[in-house]
Amino acid sequence: MTKMKSLLDTASDDFRANDVSYREKVDELHALRLKQRVGGPEMARKRHVDKGKILPRERIERLIDPGTPFLELGELAGLNKYEGVPPGAGIITGIGVIEGRQCMIIANDATVKGGTYFGMTSRKHVRAQKIAWKNRLPVITLVDSGGAFLPDQENIFPDEGQFGSIFHQQIGMSGDGVPQIAVVMGPCTAGGAYIPALCDEVVIVRGQGFMYLGGPELTFAATGEKVEAEELGGGKMHSSVSGVTDHLAEDDAHALAITREIVSHLGEKPLPRKTPETPRAPAYPVEEIYGLVSRDPKVPTDNREILARLLDDSDFHEFKPLYGDTIMTGWGRIHGHEVGILANTGVLFVEAALKATHFINLCVQRDIPLLFLADV
Repeated sequence: MTKMKSLLDTASDDFRANDVSYREKVDELHALRLKQRVGGPEMARKRHVDKGKILPRERIERLIDPGTPFLELGELAGLNKYEGVPPGAGIITGIGVIEGRQCMIIANDATVKGGTYFGMTSRKHVRAQKIAWKNRLPVITLVDSGGAFLPDQENIFPDEGQFGSIFHQQIGMSGDGVPQIAVVMGPCTAGGAYIPALCDEVVIVRGQGFMYLGGPELTFAATGEKVEAEELGGGKMHSSVSGVTDHLAEDDAHALAITREIVSHLGEKPLPRKTPETPRAPAYPVEEIYGLVSRDPKVPTDNREILARLLDDSDFHEFKPLYGDTIMTGWGRIHGHEVGILANTGVLFVEAALKATHFINLCVQRDIPLLFLADV
């Protein structure tokens, strides 16, 4: 490895202007994230809690191991796309540690339009499943959903990567030995009921979790028959008559405790694909990246200076440094994990494209993940 040298002038006016600009953008990002983490309107959250239910984010906090992080995915999906829907499209997806095992957690937020699925909700769910399948992460779905949001059905049903793909991928993952576990924590109608029904193991909350194609009101409207929700699709019925659910919980906390126990019985934890080295800090302050990224999209960012503040000990083993020099390729480590890096240092020419292709092939052969720093 070669230690990178920095020529950055942190006292320059340009550096200071970039720093101010990007710290403002980071503040805006944090504000959007906070808005997303609140969930639905106050009245909907109060109704949720008054029913004895735990709010979706607290469910995740109770599910994962104490003191471990939750890596959220697609936090701002659907931003400003749907009226009355905060960023996140009414669903929470991310990777958390349960009983020492990394799992993909997918949680409906019933405080946002009853946990129904918009087009972007479907795409976010499918995206989380793909990540889980690729990395063989057990999928834990906290189901509390009224199914599809029918006014948006033209974006929900017809295409690959939308609602139907959720069920297709559940079956594929189960067949590949990637566990599918569902926790039914509210009334789950239509598509909201299909998801747990297709899982390998299902927990349901007594008197709170329900699974049916249509609820008692729809049943009465269609057939004239009056039926109670519990009889139609309640936890006791599904656990003792239909056999669709496997564990009957008394409340949310009990259901999450059962889920943790299920995860503890999934067998041996898979070994990591690579053994990381001891993490080392970069040789230059990471915070200086704020002053490096150009506030003007017409002015390119010096990605070499970025790497010096991103890689462990600023060590970088460059590949083909004299060929196709409008792209930089090479290997380094981040938090001890080896990565292959492709970073633009200008526009792409034929030589740069050939160099990038050669480098990607090497990383694929060696099972090394890729990091792209794109500014082109």
